[in-house]
Amino acid sequence: MKVVYSEGHRSHDPQTFIHRGRIVQSPERPERADMLLSSAIGAGHEALEASPTDASILSRVHTARYLDFLENGIDEWLALPHAGPEIVPNTHPNRFASHYASHIVARAGFHQADTACPIGRGTWPAARSSIDVALNVSDLIARGERRSYGLCRPPGHHACTEMAWGFCYLNNVATLAESLRMKGVERVAILDIDIHHGNGTQQIFYDRSDVLTVSVHANPDGFPVFFSGYADEIGSRAGEGFNLNLPLDHGSDNAAFVSAIEAGMRRIGDYGPDVLLVSLGLDAYRGDPLSVFDVTTDGFRYAAEAIKAFDKPIAMLQEGGYPCPELGDNLAAFLGSIEE
Repeated sequence: MKVVYSEGHRSHDPQTFIHRGRIVQSPERPERADMLLSSAIGAGHEALEASPTDASILSRVHTARYLDFLENGIDEWLALPHAGPEIVPNTHPNRFASHYASHIVARAGFHQADTACPIGRGTWPAARSSIDVALNVSDLIARGERRSYGLCRPPGHHACTEMAWGFCYLNNVATLAESLRMKGVERVAILDIDIHHGNGTQQIFYDRSDVLTVSVHANPDGFPVFFSGYADEIGSRAGEGFNLNLPLDHGSDNAAFVSAIEAGMRRIGDYGPDVLLVSLGLDAYRGDPLSVFDVTTDGFRYAAEAIKAFDKPIAMLQEGGYPCPELGDNLAAFLGSIEE
């Protein structure tokens, strides 16, 4: 299988991660990509470094003011007296905003949902390189590849139309879906198996019927992202019935995880997409630092077996999965099983 990656991710090395009131090391750090790439190459997959791509497609996924904030906001931030090296919001408009304020502190609060997505000098170049990976995968699929994997870092499935969230800045899988639609693919399905709900992907496509979104994740009532991912969220307007959430109890094991994926695949089969995109989170693993599941390495092998029943092209983009000794093994198990 062709594995697309970019060395550009290294410029994003977040130094500020506030967890329950403490500043701790972010689990979304460069070494996770090194672990994943090393494992994929070691398993015999062909590594391809992503070529630069045209960024104009991002306007189909994100707003102009959000893209400007991501690319240029750091300059305004660093010009503030006594500013830290990364944009970290300290105020949020939440439900009561009546205006979009121009001050960089206000824009930070508007565009950054939490403190897990600090923005430094290297964040925009890294996020763009992650989009390069996704769009190179799009080209592979368009040229006839049946299976391909993009090692996207930073991840993207929490990034909304104009909001960074949970380590994510640009929505990689949404951009891939839009790219395929522009290439003439009529129907696209996205299956997200990260332990965290793919809230950004859901929000972007919630009113649309040309992209089906399915997410298998931990019950959000007591787990990030908290505010979405419930079973009653089914889409709206033209998209009603085209969003499916399959939340699972904390502590769920291989059987529960795979059963939910099988349910998602049945809905995908009914939809009849031309291409399936998998937001591949590996953080359901029992030893992942962010996990609340009891999924083993074999669980990812079984999950891939359930997904590979789809008989058309499948593209996978990396989402979560954080440094632990078995991270690379989990990727190798999934990719090895989903190959035809």
